[in-house]
Amino acid sequence: MPLDRFEFDVQGGDAELQAALERASLVRTARDDGTTDPRDLTAAALADYARLLDALYAEGYYGGVIHILIDGREAANLSPFSAPTRIDRIAIQIDPGPQFRFATAEVAPLPPDATLAAEFRSGMPARSTLIRGAVEAGISGWRDAGYAKADIAGQSVIADHRDATLDARIALAPGPLVRFGALNQTTPSAVRATRIARIAGLPTGNTFSPKTLDEVAARLRRTGAFASVALTEAETLGPGDTMDIGLAVTDEKPRRFGAGAELSSLDGLTLSAFWLHRNLLGGAERLRIDGEVSDIDGSFAGMDFSLAARLDIPAAFGTDTGAYVTARAEYIDDPAFRAMQGGAGAGVNRRFSDTLDGEIGLAYRYSVTDDDLGRRYFSLISVPGTITWDRRDDPLDATSGFYVSADLEPFYDLSGGAFGARGWVDLRAYRAFADDFVIAGRALAGSVVGANAAEVPPDYLFFSGGGGTVRGFPYQSLGVDIGGGTIIGGRSFLGASGELRYSINDTFGLVGFADVGYVGADAFLGAGGGFQVGAGVGLRYDTGIGPVRLDVAMPVYGSGGDGVQFYVGIGQSF
Repeated sequence: MPLDRFEFDVQGGDAELQAALERASLVRTARDDGTTDPRDLTAAALADYARLLDALYAEGYYGGVIHILIDGREAANLSPFSAPTRIDRIAIQIDPGPQFRFATAEVAPLPPDATLAAEFRSGMPARSTLIRGAVEAGISGWRDAGYAKADIAGQSVIADHRDATLDARIALAPGPLVRFGALNQTTPSAVRATRIARIAGLPTGNTFSPKTLDEVAARLRRTGAFASVALTEAETLGPGDTMDIGLAVTDEKPRRFGAGAELSSLDGLTLSAFWLHRNLLGGAERLRIDGEVSDIDGSFAGMDFSLAARLDIPAAFGTDTGAYVTARAEYIDDPAFRAMQGGAGAGVNRRFSDTLDGEIGLAYRYSVTDDDLGRRYFSLISVPGTITWDRRDDPLDATSGFYVSADLEPFYDLSGGAFGARGWVDLRAYRAFADDFVIAGRALAGSVVGANAAEVPPDYLFFSGGGGTVRGFPYQSLGVDIGGGTIIGGRSFLGASGELRYSINDTFGLVGFADVGYVGADAFLGAGGGFQVGAGVGLRYDTGIGPVRLDVAMPVYGSGGDGVQFYVGIGQSF
């Protein structure tokens, strides 16, 4: 039978204190969970003395009296080896006594920039959590300043029960200013030790900093070559107050593969797959090969195929500067054009901070295209550059923060002599409110400058319609009419999307959304363009690693609409 007779009485009638004590009680948790085994209940009762005492101290009560009665007998007097065979009633009775206040609240010496809680001062409730927090803030401040071995040198915490005051005096010992010593790898790895040290980038000789240690570990984790990374500080200092750092890594499985699918009622099915090697040459090099087949609707016509490979070499030109090599071949059969193309490129990438990174490279692409302008041949040399600033709390299902990505690709056509540049900006922002709601917004802008529409490959131009721009309209249903029924992409694009996301529970969510897109004939949104506006609702199913998305959208304004459209995919739309 469940424990039906349970009493939890705190004298004084302080509801906030009682709630804090009940949260600390294992007996209360066991009762709520329906625990019936007398041995488990007895063990919970015996553990509750210390837990409830800690909870009283945390609220500033240092003279409390705790009774835990099991069928009228004090639990502390029961033998843990002869628990009752039956328990009908447990009563927890607590007399907290008076709340103590600080007579003295002192942690010293403190580093110049240390800030303690405002409540840690004379006259305020003497919560033990305030003392602990002040000590942690002091030691953390000294460590941030380079004093890695800062510790408690002495402490005096005296409770005066006559006037319910607490005298708390904590002495800190900063120790010497410490500099980083050597990085000592303590576990074997398939990644070469010299490469691990180069990627980690521990600044030997520099002043110690906990933030620097976090950065060292983050660099190693970002390679994907390691399942775990652990750094330990040496117990004793070396010559010149240097401190060696121990490194233990566990290798990740070197190979990985995955697949995905997305379905649109008009565009058909898209299937994608990838294969990944995390340590190709023994230096944490990452090789990824991606393949995709899209617009699968039961016929070969209209299907797109792509195969791409990318090799990333971390720390190729310094700790935070890597290198990459890419190759790509694809056949595109879109509504507005067909293209067969291939190319390769190489470049460098730089990690400026945890949220800001960029890359720049040199690329070559050859393509043969067919559209309303006829068959054309392109032999392009370009300098693609990207910078990304990502402050989202979760890239797969953001509820706060923002994301900014900007691309710029100057190009020169060796066959036609055209010179120009293509730019693209993607802005996203997220804000949660009222507990279960998230408002998400996105703005897109693109432009091709320096070359006219006939001098660039059609996939450099911009169209509207489809899941990536305006839902509710067919893919690439809006372009630029240059006369005689000839439709091509525009040299400029401006788009926006807004979503209101509501979480029904931990598994399901609802979304209402609206999208707008504008395609312009000129580089800067001049005349000769057109608008599309679409809107709809969606359902989200949370898989734990990201939501599965079902959107139903319809055209609201603009040409090219073809009735209600359905979209199914993995992850939020943006």
